[in-house]
Amino acid sequence: MKPLNRINTNLSTSRPIRVIQFGEGNFLRAFVDYALHVLNRDTAFDGSVAVVQPIPNGLVDLLASQDGLYTLLQKGVAKGEIIDNQDVIDVIEKCINPYKQITAYEQLAKLDTLEFVFSNTTESGIRYDEKDTYDSNPPNTFPGKLTLLLHKRFEHFNGDASKGLTIIPCELINNNADALKKCVLSYAALWSLGADFTDWIHKANQFHNTLVDRIVPGYPKNEASTLCQQFGYEDKLIVSAESFFLWVVEADEALKKKLPFDKTAINVKFVQSIQPYRTRKVRVLNGIHTSMVPFCYLHGLRTVKESIDDDFASQFIKGMMHTEIIPSIDMDKNELEGYAEEVFDRFRNPFIVHKLESIALNSISKFKVRVLPSLLSYFEKYHQLPSYSLLALASLIVFYRGTFQGQKLPVQDAPEILDFFENAWEKFDDDQLVSAVLSNESFWDMDLTKIDGLATLVSQMLGVIKNQGVKTAFNQFIQ
Repeated sequence: MKPLNRINTNLSTSRPIRVIQFGEGNFLRAFVDYALHVLNRDTAFDGSVAVVQPIPNGLVDLLASQDGLYTLLQKGVAKGEIIDNQDVIDVIEKCINPYKQITAYEQLAKLDTLEFVFSNTTESGIRYDEKDTYDSNPPNTFPGKLTLLLHKRFEHFNGDASKGLTIIPCELINNNADALKKCVLSYAALWSLGADFTDWIHKANQFHNTLVDRIVPGYPKNEASTLCQQFGYEDKLIVSAESFFLWVVEADEALKKKLPFDKTAINVKFVQSIQPYRTRKVRVLNGIHTSMVPFCYLHGLRTVKESIDDDFASQFIKGMMHTEIIPSIDMDKNELEGYAEEVFDRFRNPFIVHKLESIALNSISKFKVRVLPSLLSYFEKYHQLPSYSLLALASLIVFYRGTFQGQKLPVQDAPEILDFFENAWEKFDDDQLVSAVLSNESFWDMDLTKIDGLATLVSQMLGVIKNQGVKTAFNQFIQ
C-alpha cells in the first residue's frame, strides 16, 4: 500500500510558514491544525505550520515521514443528524525536534512570514524552572524554548516592533496566556536578556487567553488497518475526533482580522472574557472526565462510552455531576444542567472510542485544575465534605499505585510524581500515604489535610477501594 505523502496525494502546494506550533499530539492536530486547514480552504489565510516537538520523545519524525500529512476523522451526532467527515489535513510544512535540530529551531525565529505561535503542552507544560538555561540546546521547558525563540527573533530583526508574534496557547489552565507570558518574562530576567527585550515582549507581542473544547480520542488502533484499506494509503497518524468543536479566544478586532474564522463555519468565538466558558467547560466536562478515569478503570471499564453506558458507573458519573459539580458553580443552574446533558450525549457518541487511558496522562495536575476547584467550592458553600469528589480522589491515589488486583494500570506522569507515589506506597500505611499525598503542596498548591475530616475520609475510602473495589466503596460511602 502506498504511504501517505504529498506526492501520492497530489498535495504539494507550499504556503508561507505563518505559524509555529509547540506540540504534535492528537489534540493539536485535530483542533488547531484542523482550524487552520479550514482557514486555508475557505479564506485567503494562506499559511502553513512549523511543528516543534516540545519534549525529547514525540512524533515529529513520523509526521515528517508523511510530509506533515494525516487523516482526520470527525464523527458525531448533532441535532439528530449524523456527522461523518474525513479530511487529509495539509497545513504542516515543517517538523522540528529541537533536541536534535537546535539550529533549525533557532532559524524559525528569522522567518519574515511568521505571525503566530500556538501550543498545547498539557496542563503541566506552562511552568518556570529556575534551573533551565538559555544554552541548554534547547531549554527544557516550553516557556524556556519560547523565550529563546523570541529572543533570537528580537536580535535578528533588531527589536523591530512589527516582528512581534501573536501567541495563543491552548493548554487547559486558567489564563493560560497570562501564565505563559509571566514565565517568558521570568526567563528573560533569569537569563539577563536585557530591558529592551523585555520591553519588546510587552509592546510587540500579543498573548491571548483561550479555552478549547473538543474530545479527541486520537489514533483508532483497532480500526486503523481497515481504514487504510478504505483510504488507499497507509497513514500511521490517523486521528479521530468528535464533531463538536468550540474555541473561545480573548481577542480584539485586530485578531479577528488576522484569523477570519467568521468567514468559515467553524465555531471560534472571540470574546472579551473566556471565564464563563472556561468555568463551565473545565469543571463540568473536564472535571467529570478526570474523575471518572481512575474510578471507572478500577471498576474494569476501559472507555468513556462503556463508562456512561454502565449502570453502576453512570450512577457515580451523574451523581457527582448533579449533586456536587453543578451545585458548586455560581452560574445559572438550568444552563449548567443543559450543558451537562450535552456532555453526556458527547460521551455516548457511538462513533468515538475514547479510551480512559488516553485521558489518564498527568492526572495529578488535571485533578488540581479540573476537579479540586469544585471540591473546594462545594465545601465552602455547603460546609460538608463532597463524597463523590473524595471518592474520585481516593480512586486516583489507588490508581497511582500502578497496579490493581494483579493488573498494570496506565499511569502516565512526570518522573518525580511517579517516584513520589512509588515511594509512598512502599513505605507508608494508608493513613500516612493519604496524608503525604494530600499535604504535598507541589501537587495541589495547598495542604489539603488542613480541611477538617478530609484526610480521614479519603483514607477510609482508599482502604475499601484497595481491598474490596470501587463498587463496595461507592455503596458504603455514597449510597
